Amino acid sequence: MGIQGTMLVLSLSDQRPTRSCRRRLCWNGHHGPVHKESVLRMKLNKLSGLVAATYTPLNDDGRLNLSVIQPMVENLLGHGVAGLYVCGSTGEGMSLSSDERKSVAEAYVTATNGRVPVIVQVGHNSLAEARNLAAHAQEIGADVVSATCPSYFKISDVEVLIECMSEVAGGAPSLPFYYYHIPTLTGSTLDIVDFLRQSRDRIANLVGLKYTDSKLFEFQECLELDDGRYDVVWGCDEMLLGAIATGAKGAIGSTYNIAFPIYQKIIDAFASGGIAEARLWQSKSVEMIRVLNQFPFHAAMKSVLCMQGLDVGGCRLPQGRLSATEVADLRADLQSIGFFEWHETGPVAN
Repeated sequence: MGIQGTMLVLSLSDQRPTRSCRRRLCWNGHHGPVHKESVLRMKLNKLSGLVAATYTPLNDDGRLNLSVIQPMVENLLGHGVAGLYVCGSTGEGMSLSSDERKSVAEAYVTATNGRVPVIVQVGHNSLAEARNLAAHAQEIGADVVSATCPSYFKISDVEVLIECMSEVAGGAPSLPFYYYHIPTLTGSTLDIVDFLRQSRDRIANLVGLKYTDSKLFEFQECLELDDGRYDVVWGCDEMLLGAIATGAKGAIGSTYNIAFPIYQKIIDAFASGGIAEARLWQSKSVEMIRVLNQFPFHAAMKSVLCMQGLDVGGCRLPQGRLSATEVADLRADLQSIGFFEWHETGPVAN
């Protein structure tokens, strides 16, 4: 069932494999080169539903606090989240060392225990590091790898982008690979449709994109390219309704961590033809995000998770954490728009 359904799941998990088979979702069965049959299987299994871009919990001194990951996972799955996207922008992947990223990825895979797919983001300015992180994700039993492109030295040519992503994806040849398109952070403003078109036979395990941009027309082009060859997953929470109307079957977002019921209501209303109601709930999402954006966004998000009983700490510099005064102001602002009442609508039924 896709994102239009009232109960969202990942099609990857329609028939969950046993633990022994799960390590590769039976994509390939070995660590060697990808064969045509394996690639076809990857392309047939598309992400759908709401995937939470997870946070990385930290102690007050900035060290990893891995003990909080299990309750975070239970909270997300209890609300109906259909997958986890680990060590992305939300998870401060770029602020963690490679060893820390491996620890976080492994903790999420262990805590999830095969109940929903875990997607590990491995992008790095060093392609060698990114490839190593991809290999590690495959080794620990992650379900999917994803990566941003190098961003310090900007990529201004599609051919170079293909070469870079081929290098990274090759580190996990038995796993499906999703390029993480987020031009506001990477500075890569290349024609993403052209990237997909030229990558057809160049990146064997390229299955799709995490599309974090606001160009619905380009998103639609990506969705429709080669009769839907690629799985294109939406990445802007405040535009989910528009993405669904455009054809999105899956979405990855930060605010699903704190406000899953809002987004479920958008999807349910759209599925039942209640467009006005869907717009109402999307407006609430926009209003919530406007409040969060009055503060450093991810530090504010982590503060809300703490308000909800998950002590995830603050962010690492340069993002930092909110002061006590800022936390109080954030709470008051969220109360003024009714946010805590929205969240108390509770988890979806199983």
